[in-house]
Amino acid sequence: MESLQLTRGMCCKLSMNISLKTCSFRPIRQLDFVHPGHLLRKRFQKCKLTVVRSDITGNGGEFEDFGDDLNFNTNLIDEKEKEEENRGVLLGIDRDESGSVIALHLIPPSGEVVVDPLQEEAAEPEDEDEGIEEEKVQNRVTYNIVFVTAEAAPYSKTGGLGDVCGSLPVVLAGRGHRVMVVSPRYLNGTPADKKFAGAFDLDRRIKVHCFEGEQEVAFFHEYKNGVDWVFVDHPSYQRPGNPYGDGHGAFGDNQFRFTLLCHAACEAPLVLPLGGYTYGGKCIFLVNDWHAGLVPVLLASKYRPYGTYKDARSILVIHNLGHQGVEPAVTYKNLGLPQEWYGALEWVFPTWARTHALDPGEAVNILKGAIVTADRILTVSKGYAWEITTVEGGYGLDELLSSRRIVLNGIVNGIDVSEWDPSSDGHIVSHYSADDLSGKAQCKTALQKELGLPIRPECPLIGFIGRLDYQKGIDLIRWGIPELMHDDVQFGSPRDRNMDLKSSSCGDFGNQVMLGSGDPLYEDWMRVAEATYRDKFRGWVGFNVPISHRITAGCDILLMPSRYEPCGLNQLYAMRYGTVPVVHATGGLRDTVENFSPYAGDGNGEGTGWTFSPLAKESMLQALRTAMMTYRDHKSTWGALMRRGMLRDFTWETAAIQYEQVFEWACIDPPYIP
Repeated sequence: MESLQLTRGMCCKLSMNISLKTCSFRPIRQLDFVHPGHLLRKRFQKCKLTVVRSDITGNGGEFEDFGDDLNFNTNLIDEKEKEEENRGVLLGIDRDESGSVIALHLIPPSGEVVVDPLQEEAAEPEDEDEGIEEEKVQNRVTYNIVFVTAEAAPYSKTGGLGDVCGSLPVVLAGRGHRVMVVSPRYLNGTPADKKFAGAFDLDRRIKVHCFEGEQEVAFFHEYKNGVDWVFVDHPSYQRPGNPYGDGHGAFGDNQFRFTLLCHAACEAPLVLPLGGYTYGGKCIFLVNDWHAGLVPVLLASKYRPYGTYKDARSILVIHNLGHQGVEPAVTYKNLGLPQEWYGALEWVFPTWARTHALDPGEAVNILKGAIVTADRILTVSKGYAWEITTVEGGYGLDELLSSRRIVLNGIVNGIDVSEWDPSSDGHIVSHYSADDLSGKAQCKTALQKELGLPIRPECPLIGFIGRLDYQKGIDLIRWGIPELMHDDVQFGSPRDRNMDLKSSSCGDFGNQVMLGSGDPLYEDWMRVAEATYRDKFRGWVGFNVPISHRITAGCDILLMPSRYEPCGLNQLYAMRYGTVPVVHATGGLRDTVENFSPYAGDGNGEGTGWTFSPLAKESMLQALRTAMMTYRDHKSTWGALMRRGMLRDFTWETAAIQYEQVFEWACIDPPYIP
């Protein structure tokens, strides 16, 4: 009788009554009778399985026929091993037509497989070369993924949506998935048009039936970083301005422009032979915000009823619930949807929101249609996933979202750690890391000099980067500045590019720096504040990438008093650069900034910043003053705060793993069928 003993170290001993020999091999490569993952699960890590060859397998062959696959060495077997043979399971050998061994399978004599506890003193291999390390086998499922988005960096970007759809697809492609991104081909007659220079016409035209006629669209394609970047081409995307509007406001035909995008995105996987073959009907559509919200509605109403995309899934990603794509009800006929699907998009404004007493308030809401028909729903943080189910954060969709809570999840966005890396950032004057923070002080000095502020290393420098609008809490900053300016502090925010950068003495007080653009009211206020507090306050109206990097690196504190923040990226950049965030406890800010506790962690402190609530001027000022006091009086504690923030993992790789889990859940559940 012969036996095989399988142990956690993937070491297998062969004992024979005639010649006593030992063999070492990788059973997960040779034993076909069980999925390799089962041998590696925790419950098998301290177990031993004895396998005994049967004399009546019917498959023929002997162990010596394994030839070079086994490495025999003379060894002695103790009495205990002989006893284990008697309790082993039978081993059958399968051969192909040539007589070669192709698989082994277990035949329990008693119908049960006996698994005994592995003794701690299990024998180690005699030679180091014979020791085989445990292999962690992962069977990763790959998907055909189609992002549908109004913007994707670096081709088009106005905010966080562009960052997400420019970075996440690349990481998912790197993890083995086939990824396509479908976005408009914006041409506005500026040098930015060169970003599309690498995209070539696929010479594939389709007719889109919407807006009571046929609209012809073309496709351009660029394969870059493992991703198929597909751009929908139509004259409506070729005009000055950003993807949504210009200096006069939002474009009046945005419903038309993004309806075209959704129809084209549904056709792209079926008709575009990218890399020689199409994506086909088994896809996962990641539709981002209302601009892509018609995709799940189209899948449910125009494709699945006719057998197309029956294996596809749609996942709605909500980046900002405040924008829903609401238009008058009479525009429903323009969307290219069956009339019986009107109810999915039907929306009635509450009485207080109607324009006049006779206004019925009837409208179509594209985002609502996506929420109704998507197979799963994601937001860009767990906190925001909860907030949108509340009356305060639901913008009228809270009840609908609550009804779909079982398929609602939140995943925090990642950041591009190659672009935002203080150890290699080309926009800052000195590089630094969590191990060596000396370069940050030089970045602060350079920023103070650039902004015309007094160079004072001991004075805390507070920064703000963001749009100058109500959502970002700029009104709190406006009302809090007069009180804050009584403290020894510097405050800055981006202002006009032609601002006077002359240096001046600040006496006993510090300064602030602010960067942003938006409401002209607040832009004017920033200019007045700079004139009033010339030695303490600086502003920069307009967004500038290099200055945003230098403010992030040079400031000591980043202030984010947002009323709501689905995820937020600036606080992630700040922590990456050792700048301590002070934020309103909302949405992604609450999820990503751990409130500082000086007595936690065995007295060493825990946390990466300060959160404040409620959203009030007094709460904000109290949090800022606590942070400023810690900066001035507790240098070692401040240094630990900086390092903890810099070591946090906010990479896209981490987010991609969570997205893959949602893909798995989406494919397990049946698709939406009305």
